[in-house]
Amino acid sequence: MVQKIESQYREILKQYIQMQSEQNLYEGQNFSRKLIAENTSPEDVISMHKAALQELHEEMPAQVWHSFDLLIEMMISYGMALQERQSLIKRQEELRVEMDLAANVQETLLKTTLPNVSGLDIGLLSIPLRKMNGDYVYFISDHKRYAGVAVADVIGKGLPAALCMSMIKFGMDTFNSPNARPEEVLSVINRIVEKSIDDSMFVSMFYGNYDAETARLTYGSAGHEPAILYRAETNSFFELHAKGLLLGVAPNVAYGEYDVQLNENDMVIIMTDGVTEGRNEDGFIEREVIFDLIEAKKDQPAQTIAQHVFNELERMQNAELKDDFSIVICKKI
Repeated sequence: MVQKIESQYREILKQYIQMQSEQNLYEGQNFSRKLIAENTSPEDVISMHKAALQELHEEMPAQVWHSFDLLIEMMISYGMALQERQSLIKRQEELRVEMDLAANVQETLLKTTLPNVSGLDIGLLSIPLRKMNGDYVYFISDHKRYAGVAVADVIGKGLPAALCMSMIKFGMDTFNSPNARPEEVLSVINRIVEKSIDDSMFVSMFYGNYDAETARLTYGSAGHEPAILYRAETNSFFELHAKGLLLGVAPNVAYGEYDVQLNENDMVIIMTDGVTEGRNEDGFIEREVIFDLIEAKKDQPAQTIAQHVFNELERMQNAELKDDFSIVICKKI
């Protein structure tokens, strides 16, 4: 088979040297496809070309033949590098397909339904930095009186973070009561996380429960970013500080519980650090900038406010987010 290929190439080369026609080039192109099908390496093609020339023009200077020897050695290294690159590209494509599939599965598993309780308008936006989202937002509600919201952030990225979020989701599903107390929710989820994830991974989480009859939000935190309270009456912002250890650090942790009364047009804004630690060329974007963005749309629906915050922070960072971005706005109406 090798001799037949070499003979065919020698004839094609001979015809091209004599005539140099478009037909000769077309035959060469077709022959190259045959070489690819036979998995012929670049150095073998050059060796074939050298051998054909030696038969057709043996009178050529020795320096010409030596140059082919150099080219053959170069092509050996080139061929190996090309093969490794093609293998890497194939593997990257396989990983991309796997990550797309995993992201779709995560999106399906972690879907949540916005509560529909009287007097509360909720806006939600959660944008992953990459395929997999390391942030998680979960709602539980009886759609009458109570609405619970959990916002979690895994310290880590990629598939391990996504798997951790799945465990938190299934842990949250175990709470049948829409008015579960934050201290209870955080303690249970902490035990699940501590038993299930690697020691190098931790999770921050905010959990709040809103009672529509009293317009009070009871909340707790496991090392999460402080939620923000906007008071419409005074047009001012306050941080809702809540002490609590990150989830997964220790098995038995007692979490504190706090509450706040909401009045008409007051808002509670819950964010992950992808919102609060945005950066531009001048450094970190100050919290006061976020407050100004919220204030600018304070009379709009909660979803409009959340979208405005994202749009403006993305613009300030030249459309290059540095982390997963999640924001939940609960507005008393």
